Amino acid sequence: MSSAPAAAAAPAEEGEVKPKKKKPILLILVIVLSLIILIGGSVFGTLFMSGYFEHKSEAAAHDKVDELEKAAEEAHSAAPAGPSKVKKESSETTRFENTYLQIDKEFMTNITGSKKVMVVQIAVMTHYDNRVFDNVKKHEFAVRSAVLDVMRQSTEADIAKPEFRTELAANIKKVMNEMLMKYEDFGGIEDVFFTSFVMQ
Repeated sequence: MSSAPAAAAAPAEEGEVKPKKKKPILLILVIVLSLIILIGGSVFGTLFMSGYFEHKSEAAAHDKVDELEKAAEEAHSAAPAGPSKVKKESSETTRFENTYLQIDKEFMTNITGSKKVMVVQIAVMTHYDNRVFDNVKKHEFAVRSAVLDVMRQSTEADIAKPEFRTELAANIKKVMNEMLMKYEDFGGIEDVFFTSFVMQ
């Protein structure tokens, strides 16, 4: 009879020794999070090493420069100070239209220390709009006087130089712009050309 209670006690002890195993949820969460961090780090590292972020920052900087240049152009065009440059229609690079004005009356003066007379006709060129030429016509007397003063300073030694005409054109351009700046606060003459040049 003593063997029956022992047999009954044995299964009870076996049940206590082998409890049901719980799933390690915490361990699974740690593994999943580690994988997500590893994958995210790999993607970020690949993009960083390939220069993905640098291209975006360069593009942003380029866009910022374009915005600043556009704002500067708008501020310059909004200012009533002077004429604006006339752009050429071109798909390649920004180029400006060359506009010319022939000054009707010729310029005639004596050469310093000589009996020779210099007679020239000039044309001027600008990249700006017609207001530059309107200003030249408006202040014709002041401009003519300044040009004649420059021409009058020429000597026999000056006119013998091969670069005399180039230097004279540069000096005429300078005094014309000075006159326009004096009376209109804006020059705008880009170049001076001789359409007729006679020494008598």
